[in-house]
Amino acid sequence: MAALDLMGRRGALRILWELRDDAVLTFRALQAAAELPPGTLNARLGELRAAGVVAAAGGYRLTPRGGQLLDALAPLQAWSQAWAKDLGAPDPCSDAEEG
Repeated sequence: MAALDLMGRRGALRILWELRDDAVLTFRALQAAAELPPGTLNARLGELRAAGVVAAAGGYRLTPRGGQLLDALAPLQAWSQAWAKDLGAPDPCSDAEEG
């Protein structure tokens, strides 16, 4: 499946995650948030733009199709959170700071 191939590439899911909630990020801000080397980020952004899930307009943002993709991934996020809880691990999707 083409979608799984694209999402399985290094950094693709992280880029989508950082652009959630209608975020618009510059290349540098997205690079810092996603913790990706510039070459990798540039390659993934090109692929995600070609797939129609990310757009560049005053920064990078999800397209409506990209939002649909995040919605489709929501059950996987819920499963991941339950799995982490079962393992006694901190929630990897939480934005809460550790103290």
